[in-house]
Amino acid sequence: MHPAVRTRTAAPRPAATAAPQPRTRRVRSLIDAEAIRVLHRAARVLMDDLAELTDRLLAVVQDQEPAYRAAVESDPVGVWQETHRSLRHSVASLLDPRGARDAARRCSWRIGATRAEQGLPLDAVLHAFRLGGSLVWQELVEETSRRAPEDVRLLVHVAADVWHFVDEHCTIVTDAYRQVERQLTWRRENNVRLLAAALLDGTSRIADLPETARALDMPEHGRYVVVAVADGGLTGARGAAVVRGGARVHWHAGVEVDYGIVLLGEDGASGEDGASGEGGDDGLPDPTGDPGARIGVGGAVDGLASVGEARRLADTALRMCPPDGGTIRLTEHLPAALVVSSPELGTTLAARVLGPLERVEPADREVLLDTVATWLACDGSAQRAGERLYCHRNTVLNRLRRFEQLIERSLARPTDLVEISLALTARRLLTR
Repeated sequence: MHPAVRTRTAAPRPAATAAPQPRTRRVRSLIDAEAIRVLHRAARVLMDDLAELTDRLLAVVQDQEPAYRAAVESDPVGVWQETHRSLRHSVASLLDPRGARDAARRCSWRIGATRAEQGLPLDAVLHAFRLGGSLVWQELVEETSRRAPEDVRLLVHVAADVWHFVDEHCTIVTDAYRQVERQLTWRRENNVRLLAAALLDGTSRIADLPETARALDMPEHGRYVVVAVADGGLTGARGAAVVRGGARVHWHAGVEVDYGIVLLGEDGASGEDGASGEGGDDGLPDPTGDPGARIGVGGAVDGLASVGEARRLADTALRMCPPDGGTIRLTEHLPAALVVSSPELGTTLAARVLGPLERVEPADREVLLDTVATWLACDGSAQRAGERLYCHRNTVLNRLRRFEQLIERSLARPTDLVEISLALTARRLLTR
């Protein structure tokens, strides 16, 4: 076959190309324009019947979203006006998307912020918004069906835009709600912190105590003790103390020390008379912390108004804690607490009683002081003191006699023994 014949046979390609594309776009454009015309016609009717539409929406919301019932009952006029305003902006956005967009967004933002301030659940607010979107769409379809049933099919072409509007405003409401919620949370936490700080500082006004009790969720007239927690130098376990026994605790983070305000008399803590509980005979808590944590437990006080005094007692106990960590309960170390509470007098006492030992060589002085402290810790038993010091009991007795001669006091005389014991405590706690 001649090549020219084959060429003419394949030639119909230009006639078979997809030329209808411009006509398809034109048809699509016409359909969209007609759909928008139908949408606007129905939207204008909704705008004229906006009051009735508002009543219907509120009825639906109250029926399907119980959380809104209280809001409507407490402020029926305000909620109606808010709903009417929101619907007006929504329908106006269907008629003039660009012109009404900013006002509609501001309206939705205000609703989200207001509902957050009122404490209405976010899910309930979003549900109400979607109910509103569903009602508007239903009214658009029904209005078009009444006036021109053949045009209902055209609304399909604008359905995505309508629901995109609903989704966009649900997002706006969510953003507003969460922003205000964060602000309110910060304010509440800051208010609680300020109220707790005033309690611990002892500067709370009597008139503020009911508010403080509500903020801390603790009774105004309960029985309290304060736990002070400081760095132990090993693990940095500040604030890690756990109060056993299930007692209610409000923790307040400080700059150098954290404080726990512990309510006694609940869930295994001491009773109202302070006579029982996990903490011992006085009913005080027995906190535990990570290794290295220094924990001071003050004495019990009555009422939130006395928490400042409880904090000072806890600080006193904390000052008695060993540098390498541990827990000191004030009620078990009252003589030492007296010394720590008045450091000037404690230092003066130590200098007066133990001052003569300064004439002795430092190493010898430390041996004598350690022997006396060990003997006191062993309840005056030279035998047990010798076992702890790895020496004979006679060696202990010889050191004690030498100590008595140097300071010119007798360990057998009660008044001298009290002074010596307090002086040793002051030297240990105030000179480290």
